[in-house]
Amino acid sequence: MPGVFDYPVFATTPPGDTTRLFVALQGGQVRLVKDGALLATPFVEVPSGGNGNEQGLIGLTFHPGYAQNGRFFVQYTLATNDVVVAEYKRSTGNPDVADAAPVKVFMTVPQGNENGHNGGMLAFGPDGKLYIGKGDGSTPATAQNLSLKLGKILRIDVDTYPAAAPGNLPGGDPHLWDYGLRNPWRFSFDRQTGDLYIGDVGEGEWEEIDVEPAGTGHLNYGWSIMEGNHCFLSNNCDSAGLTPPTLEYPHLEGCSVTGGYVYRGAKIPALGGYYLYGDYCLGWIKGFRWTAGVATDFIDLTADLVPGNPLQLSSFGEDASGELYVVDRAGGVVYRIDPE
Repeated sequence: MPGVFDYPVFATTPPGDTTRLFVALQGGQVRLVKDGALLATPFVEVPSGGNGNEQGLIGLTFHPGYAQNGRFFVQYTLATNDVVVAEYKRSTGNPDVADAAPVKVFMTVPQGNENGHNGGMLAFGPDGKLYIGKGDGSTPATAQNLSLKLGKILRIDVDTYPAAAPGNLPGGDPHLWDYGLRNPWRFSFDRQTGDLYIGDVGEGEWEEIDVEPAGTGHLNYGWSIMEGNHCFLSNNCDSAGLTPPTLEYPHLEGCSVTGGYVYRGAKIPALGGYYLYGDYCLGWIKGFRWTAGVATDFIDLTADLVPGNPLQLSSFGEDASGELYVVDRAGGVVYRIDPE
């Protein structure tokens, strides 16, 4: 990808747009690559704050009807360590920039200290609802507390919020979908099946990938009772009612999982149906297919995709055609995965 970005954390495109790629920078800007060229003027800049490694602009997604309505959504931190989810809108006079002021602030959630496991991911599901990743705020017990938004995946209807979206988890905060998560930094929906893939960053020993069949929801992924498949801070814990990870790996193999996407592009048929994910610390990229509820057909793409120095893999990205991207935060580069 031409140009070098200042701490990129995400890359995406609006639905149906094959000429633009939007790159979110941790400092608050969204930069626009149009027809392969980086435009000089930022698309938008949000008022993010804080100097922690997990702070700044941490999420970006476009409304399914963006081509018509110009609506998009961001998640960012404030200097107070609160995390904001807000709606912005494309300028009516120039489609390559957005209006500077937000249309609406949906929620501002206190998130603990400056590295408070902020989550950050935003994505519209197949049901047209907005899904929001929230970390546990560095307070593990919050993930099991249904009265709090922390340690959860939230689900809202952007047209009727703050009313609860029908079908959410009953009995607690009205916007909960899943819970028992530590830091779901990146998750995605398989554009073909609607299955939800969650990369949940672990604590001291284990990283995990969770796969949720389309439309399921209301699942407890175990944190902070368990870390991966293992009891946390206990030799004996009650795992009844908890959903175990689809895949886990120990900190001997990495230290911070970066969830990715199921490849549904056309350029690399051999990757079709593979879910790609990586590790932020060691920079490797691996994949598997999820078949009949089990991870199978494991592959390691590191030698092909990362032949030189390891990446600081902050995110993957997916464009309107289903092709995938790799975001290197430290290197300031966004790479597209192309066939050899």
